[in-house]
Amino acid sequence: MEGPMVGVYGIAIMFAVLFLFKIPAGFTMALIGFLGFAYVTSFKAAFGMVGADMWSIFSNYGLTVIPMFILVGEFVHYGGYNNGLYQATYRWFGHYKGGLAITTIMACAAFSAISGSNTATAATMSKVAIPEMKKYNYHPQLNAGSVAAGATLGVLIPPSIVLVVYGLYTGQSIGKLFFGNIIPSAILTIAIAATVFFICWRHPDWGPKGPKSTWKERFKALPDIIDVLILFAIIMYALFTGVVTATEAAAVSCTLGLAICVIRRKLSWQGFLKSIVDTLRISCLVFMIVAGAVIFSRFLTITRLPYEVAGWISGLALPNWMLLSVILLCYVIGGCVMDALAFLLVSLPIFYPLVVQLGYDPIWFGQVITIVTTMGSIMPPIGICCYIVAGMAPDISLATVFRGAFWYIPAYIISIILLMLFPYWTVLVLSDLVK
Repeated sequence: MEGPMVGVYGIAIMFAVLFLFKIPAGFTMALIGFLGFAYVTSFKAAFGMVGADMWSIFSNYGLTVIPMFILVGEFVHYGGYNNGLYQATYRWFGHYKGGLAITTIMACAAFSAISGSNTATAATMSKVAIPEMKKYNYHPQLNAGSVAAGATLGVLIPPSIVLVVYGLYTGQSIGKLFFGNIIPSAILTIAIAATVFFICWRHPDWGPKGPKSTWKERFKALPDIIDVLILFAIIMYALFTGVVTATEAAAVSCTLGLAICVIRRKLSWQGFLKSIVDTLRISCLVFMIVAGAVIFSRFLTITRLPYEVAGWISGLALPNWMLLSVILLCYVIGGCVMDALAFLLVSLPIFYPLVVQLGYDPIWFGQVITIVTTMGSIMPPIGICCYIVAGMAPDISLATVFRGAFWYIPAYIISIILLMLFPYWTVLVLSDLVK
């Protein structure tokens, strides 16, 4: 057995190991990639490849942006801004039918804009929002589904770790990717919020109204939102003007985030230490996924599978938009069975050159595949956000979480369609302004 079929069998074995043995994706990709590379070449060549690739990856200065953006998210988390953001949005929207679910989604959007992590947002907002919605007799599907769907915004809203890795891999400007993402993430956030109103229209008893807050209570809750907005605005302005690089912006965000938490007396010494520990843990997880994906992609490259797949797709007698649809379908399927970041890194060597060859803008393509693969985080069988929500709320079954999250799939589809129909006005109009 040789050539592309080795790569096909390697992919099949990788998925089998993921499902049967529940080994984390990073380790699975690294193991299968190493053994596959050794099978095609030799163990000596495989060890040489691993050593060279690990050095080239982790000596990359640009990767330092990842732990720093994660760190600022942890500062915000342990500073208690998650509760503050939730209470603030609750004061303004909680008295509407489905208002608590809307509150949850808006708070998820604000929190994820700083943390850049869907898993962190899912875990944090599950602890904050689910008990509140239970208190007002929200239906478990609306309760858990809104948290799971809202948490996916963490991958989309800058500083998105997925977009950072995409930019580093493809050589695209991270600043352009962040600004190009503003309108798509806004569209998806609005679409998810609109889904709540639709659910409450179909099932009026699923989302009862909460008590109405006074105007004094509403304005009293605004400082936490203002703090987060100031932090986010300074970072984005710095990137927009070109005053700092993405790495420098991440360092600035850490400094500002820590300063705001200290000045507001929100971050204790214990919270600071927990922020450091959690950042190390999450960063190691991300870096392992990156390392595993690179090793596995090297294995696929040597089998020539990416070139064969790209040649087969480009050889189809179809217009460009249909070829792109085939590629996006692969991302939908991949996002359902693998972590979004892991699948992105594995698939880019296959599809990215083809997409550029077809004439599509790399910045625009990054936004589209981020939304497509993120949709997989609330879809079976993996649906990582659904698993986290179910784990944080043991009295709500995983099946209920998945059913609740499924209501929001049309919001993703609508967002993707809009991006495909209007690429300039949804993505490029802002990304082109970045210096």
